[in-house]
Amino acid sequence: MALRGLGRRISIGKRCFSSASEVEKRPRDGKQINLFSAINQALHIALETDSRAYVFGEDVGFGGVFRCTTGLADRFGRNRVFNTPLCEQGIAGFAIGLAAMGNRAIAEIQFADYIYPAFDQIVNEAAKFRYRSGNQFNCGGLTIRSPYGAVGHGGHYHSQSPEAFFCHVPGLKVVIPRSPQQAKGLLLACIRDPNPVVFFEPKWLYRLAVEEVPERDYMLPLSQAEVIRQGSDITLVGWGAQLSVLERACDEAAKDGISCELIDLRTLIPWDKETVEASVRKTGRLLVSHEAPVTGGFGAEISASIAERCFLRLEAPVARICGLDTPFPLVYEPFYMPTKNKVLDAIKATVNY
Repeated sequence: MALRGLGRRISIGKRCFSSASEVEKRPRDGKQINLFSAINQALHIALETDSRAYVFGEDVGFGGVFRCTTGLADRFGRNRVFNTPLCEQGIAGFAIGLAAMGNRAIAEIQFADYIYPAFDQIVNEAAKFRYRSGNQFNCGGLTIRSPYGAVGHGGHYHSQSPEAFFCHVPGLKVVIPRSPQQAKGLLLACIRDPNPVVFFEPKWLYRLAVEEVPERDYMLPLSQAEVIRQGSDITLVGWGAQLSVLERACDEAAKDGISCELIDLRTLIPWDKETVEASVRKTGRLLVSHEAPVTGGFGAEISASIAERCFLRLEAPVARICGLDTPFPLVYEPFYMPTKNKVLDAIKATVNY
């Protein structure tokens, strides 16, 4: 694969974007796998290295609808990898109790669109468990995995991006990877973090994103954004599947002489304000992009924070290129999505402001 900028580029169908620089600093010891296989590797390692780890959710016993848990039950037994009833509230409640007893509870919500019945358990119990007990008890061993975002044909019940709901909750961490290499390292870090984490996986990339992933056990840092492309004219910030869209927009902008700096936030809460601020102080411009609806999306928090911190350095208003304020459509999905062309138009408008 071609080397470029700060990191190696990975293939996503016909699309490419820069990959994890932290892992590349070590000797290569992996093979080409896709994102769902990287998740599977991480779960195998988590169960193998910690006898207190358990994986459970709807259909995970036979591999799950996206095959992320394939082979786990056969290898580790059905006492540690097992199906649950179709009850998201029950899955979350059980996971909190299991984690509170000192275990690593790795719960799967089959689609992020169906995480809402578990919202009360996650927000009012998991997030507040440590605080309300005065740090006598906690459920820090809790990790909730869930596939999020567009997939091309999911419609309004299998395409949503609900990350902003959880970013409003003190006591939780929210993490979203952009690639197989990132997914494995970040998921292992989440599972071993002493705080409850919601880990959203971009299902659009489960099979499309392929890159070399180390087979060994490794973790990537949480709450640390990564500059995956250096630039001088404008800063672009995104996470998850949207990074490939932003990378292609950066390539097109470069043809017009616009130098874009691209940042993968990776952890949304607590997010790395310092890295984004340093970039915006250099470029003077900021564009944030995500699939979730624009109103109340996490891009609004980033925009407000950077406006507060970099007001005198900004050369133009902060741009947000996001999903529309409508239920996620089916046949009109191409109009809803924050596409490369929408991002490119916003880059040009912001630079020429």
